[in-house]
Amino acid sequence: MASTQSSGSRITGALLTMLAVLASVAPFGIDMYLSAFPRMAVELRTSATAVELTLTVFLLGLAAGQLVFGPVSDRYGRRGPLLVGAAVFVATSVLAALAPTISILLVARLLQGASAAAGMVIGRAIIADLETGRAAARAFSLMMIVAGVAPVVAPLLGSALVGAIGWRGVLLAVAVLAVAMLAGSAVIVRESLPVGQRGTVSWGGFRTLGDRAYLSAAGTLVFAFADLMAYISASPFLYQTVIGVGAVPYGLLFALNALGLVVSSAVSTRLLHRHEPHGIVTFGIAWLLCASLALLGLALAPTGPAWLAVPLFFAVTSLGFILGPATALALGAVPAAAGTGSAVLGAGQFGLAALATPLVSIAGPHSAVPMAITIAVLAALASASYALYPNGIPAVPEPSTAVEAPQPRQPSTRAHECAVTTPKEL
Repeated sequence: MASTQSSGSRITGALLTMLAVLASVAPFGIDMYLSAFPRMAVELRTSATAVELTLTVFLLGLAAGQLVFGPVSDRYGRRGPLLVGAAVFVATSVLAALAPTISILLVARLLQGASAAAGMVIGRAIIADLETGRAAARAFSLMMIVAGVAPVVAPLLGSALVGAIGWRGVLLAVAVLAVAMLAGSAVIVRESLPVGQRGTVSWGGFRTLGDRAYLSAAGTLVFAFADLMAYISASPFLYQTVIGVGAVPYGLLFALNALGLVVSSAVSTRLLHRHEPHGIVTFGIAWLLCASLALLGLALAPTGPAWLAVPLFFAVTSLGFILGPATALALGAVPAAAGTGSAVLGAGQFGLAALATPLVSIAGPHSAVPMAITIAVLAALASASYALYPNGIPAVPEPSTAVEAPQPRQPSTRAHECAVTTPKEL
């Protein structure tokens, strides 16, 4: 993974790769063991509902952990809390793999989610510490490439491993990823928040997030991410039940959509060399809204369900132009509270996703209408949120180009001459 800039960047390729790994921990913790649910229920002598709770508590821990690690990293710096979170993630991952009962597994998964949050929330804050504007947006877009691949690779890898090493082996594989996260963080990640720029840990710190630009960009990001999670949740029944394809074609279609997200994220990264994040997000929002409305129209029309795959592909692809640049706009608006701002972003993303995903199948597995309505409404909310973004505020503060009226040159010192010399005179 290349550095975010050809020169002058403070984010090296190694650091950006490490931050991308931190961002991918959650998808692997969520998706790798899903295919093992039936076997887990049998071996732990519990119900399917209890096993499903292991996923729920992980997501709850992930949301809550970000609200803790974000403000703490604003107070004590990034590296210390990151290493503590990574160490706890290793311990809880091993505990989850060795849990003898469902009760212990639930506790381990809750703590595992909370500790995994450290890498996600602090990784975003580190980028906000080191870069702003286009450079930060490019870094976040590059991270989205990994984020787009991880949800595809994780379930496929988990399904391949379950038969050979069982569900405990799969969870141990997550523990191996946790060890890599800890080792990489210790070796590669350096402190990015100087002592003089640190604040205090208090809930009052969240008041700094009342900036209009932050709220608008954050709302855009949260609603757009909920669209992605609604699609992921609905995809198995949409492709296999509504459209009627088998497991292998479903995997290929899912991978195709993920490829679209990866490509659009890469294109977004290139465009950010010449365009501001604000314009990139505007383009992505327009694309998402059009694709979502087309999806809703096809779901309501008496057409063949196979056509639903077309606007869905474009809706997912459009997110590559939104998620990375919107993150940069949000955190760039609150540079003094990047950790807290990152925490609210992460908690909002997973919190709204947890509320939205059950809606996609509210009418049963044979109708795509609830999914289409959910995606269209979320796209409309993302558009409405971004419409509130302050106009005329550049992502990167530019030097003033205004030229004052020429002043008569007065005898003066060299310093005074520099003070009154206009760009035209220079």
